[in-house]
Amino acid sequence: MKKITTFFSAMLLIISLSACSSDFDGSRTGNDTQLIMEYTEFNTTDTQDLVVEAGDIIHAEIVVEDGHLSYKIQKDDEEPIAESEGIFFSVEYDFDVEESGTYTVTVTGENAKGSVKFVVESAE
Repeated sequence: MKKITTFFSAMLLIISLSACSSDFDGSRTGNDTQLIMEYTEFNTTDTQDLVVEAGDIIHAEIVVEDGHLSYKIQKDDEEPIAESEGIFFSVEYDFDVEESGTYTVTVTGENAKGSVKFVVESAE
């Protein structure tokens, strides 16, 4: 009986470990003017604060090779200046910023493979 219990315990452990997947497998660069990520697996949420002056542009390039991606760009608790959910294709946008401040970029992946780039481009 002990051998059967040990066998089933070992099998359960093997099955549970093989079912685990990584939340993020890729590279990430982020600072106050950019968020750049390339990944083969993205199943989590990541954020980056960008410091933006009035008149600047936040340039976004989103490549979705597989899965879905959502993003939001928001200053404090104000209405987001940009938001999209469930993106399953590649897109490129420029977002005009009317008010200086720190804007938080939030990106969420669901079985996503691809890349994102959010870069502050100066109006000067």
